[in-house]
Amino acid sequence: MKNLIAASELYARLGAPDLVVVDTRCSLQDISYGERAYRASHLPGAVFLDIDRDLSGPKRLHGGRHPLPEVTTLVAKLSAAGIGNSSQVVAYDDAGGMFAGRLWWLLKYLGHDAVKLLDGGWPAWLEAGYPVSTEAPKPAPQRFTPCLRPELLVTMAEVRHALDDPDTVLLDARAPERYRGELEPLDPKAGHIPGARNYPFADNLEGGKFKDIAALHQRFAGLIGAKRLIAYCGSGVSSAHNIIALDEIGVSGVQLYAGSWSDWVSFEDNPIVTGAEG
Repeated sequence: MKNLIAASELYARLGAPDLVVVDTRCSLQDISYGERAYRASHLPGAVFLDIDRDLSGPKRLHGGRHPLPEVTTLVAKLSAAGIGNSSQVVAYDDAGGMFAGRLWWLLKYLGHDAVKLLDGGWPAWLEAGYPVSTEAPKPAPQRFTPCLRPELLVTMAEVRHALDDPDTVLLDARAPERYRGELEPLDPKAGHIPGARNYPFADNLEGGKFKDIAALHQRFAGLIGAKRLIAYCGSGVSSAHNIIALDEIGVSGVQLYAGSWSDWVSFEDNPIVTGAEG
């Protein structure tokens, strides 16, 4: 699978001069968890990038809980982490790729295609019995020149306009109970964007790893051939997981509503639907 790398393959590549392994472990309920986990142990040579501090911008009235970082700020942090235009990046977490997918998407948005997720993440690495480290590397800064792909991103206004477009399909990556509005632990309002279909990102996984191509084809069969797909979730993080899964089965060009639900509900006049649709 083109966006994934197995633990065995990554282990064989450790130490390659172009390889940059990035630990993106995170907890939405405990913002310091990721860095604590990294300090306790991580893949040998891995650097740490924090979802809130490094891979998101400052929160404002609108833009959601994890706004996209400013490009110049993000590029500086990637460069400082040793990521250059010739780097092969491998991202991992301990949440099935939910957070690693954020770095994957950001790099794709910046025009960098050489990025993969460690399939199964940290748990798969430990299960294989591969070595871990407590040493934080000091990478040499690299030159990273972005080539933005703005077509991969949509704004709230574009999503609102698309509500009346029969050729556009909105994909909600959140858990079914959040989509239906029965539970909302993170945002002030519950429900989903009108017309959105629920494709929980967790259903891309089996045993903590991505399902095979045939299973993903079956899961997304109703979307193949759609003219326009827009992915969203709670704050623009787990929605990347669906974009990765769709890319695996040849569905490219899926757009991200980065602000997602947390941005949508920050506008008082945006419509909200509860219950199941589609």
